[in-house]
Amino acid sequence: MNLSKQHIKLASFILIATLLSIVVIQGIMQRSLADESPAEITSEPHAMPVEVSTIHEQPIRLWKEFSGRLMAVDYVEIRPQASGLITEIKFEDGQFVNEGDILYVIDPRPLKAIVEQRKADYIAAKNSSGFAQKEHQRASELVKKKLVSQQVVDDRMNTKLIANAIVNRAKAELEEAEINLGYAYIKAPISGRISRTELTKGNLVSSGANAPFLTSIVADESIYADFEIDEQTYLRYTDSTIENRPSNPVELRLQNGAQIYSGMIHSFDNKIDPTSGTIRVRAIFDNPHGKLLSGMYAHLNLGSVSEEKLILVSERAIGTDQNRKFVYIVNDSNIATYRQIELGDSIDGARIVHSGLATGDKVIVRGLMRIQPGMLVIPTESTELGNVQ
Repeated sequence: MNLSKQHIKLASFILIATLLSIVVIQGIMQRSLADESPAEITSEPHAMPVEVSTIHEQPIRLWKEFSGRLMAVDYVEIRPQASGLITEIKFEDGQFVNEGDILYVIDPRPLKAIVEQRKADYIAAKNSSGFAQKEHQRASELVKKKLVSQQVVDDRMNTKLIANAIVNRAKAELEEAEINLGYAYIKAPISGRISRTELTKGNLVSSGANAPFLTSIVADESIYADFEIDEQTYLRYTDSTIENRPSNPVELRLQNGAQIYSGMIHSFDNKIDPTSGTIRVRAIFDNPHGKLLSGMYAHLNLGSVSEEKLILVSERAIGTDQNRKFVYIVNDSNIATYRQIELGDSIDGARIVHSGLATGDKVIVRGLMRIQPGMLVIPTESTELGNVQ
């Protein structure tokens, strides 16, 4: 009995000694690992992979968008210059007419009668003038023979001069009558698309200040676009002078955006509106198919006169720090560096940089959210910016 108790105490002592040995060994191993980990981290720092784009200047034409209205280059209202009944209408509503085409005929018979009357008066005046000329010639010959007095010669000269004046007046009255007869045939003063007729055949019209509106013609080979630009844009985008016409390109897009028309600046106004700070601008566009109509609303892109060398940076490379804009630059040691920049207009997903970047700088364009100043990075060249045109 006493021997069994001794065996149990011995086994307990051995078990306790074994457990204590295991605890001591684990503590030694943990301290060893703790001592080795900082050394390993320090010797092998972690570098963040990023994509960078190398900055370089690019020739860029600046564009700025405005809104405007289309206006006809030539627009004519047709009104009668002769009085009478409309006897013919020689066009269809909306058709294209050429300059000189007859549009309306106003009853020409009364005007033709006046022309015939003026012709007769003109012939009679010429006959009287011819007779007066002969009488003056006879008197001049007789006065040399002293068969008539000088007073007779002077009377015949006066009659001759009066007869010539009557001829001139009759000729002018005939020309006036022929012009009025021409007004009976109302012709298109320009080529273009004609509107509908406001008065139909059989209506009585009169000439003068209260002459009725008959129709209108709009020239559609080319068309104006009128819009307004601010003073800053005018100063930056133009080099217009009195001697040189502006040469800015302009692009026009209708509301559906289906087609872009290319044109040029036709003119700038001669003053800045002090109430709005803008200047009126007129561009001109070819309209070969007549699709552009006067009064249409249009989006207009005004281009600078020439290309400028500018620095662009991707929108995704730009960070915001309160009211400041910044990018991260990768230096020669592959360290990310904070760089504040000043931005300009946006162009196709990129922004113009006015200051803060220079040619050759490597800007991080991907992975920006994971970057901190002074961080070691592994840069890979990106083709995101490429050549922005």
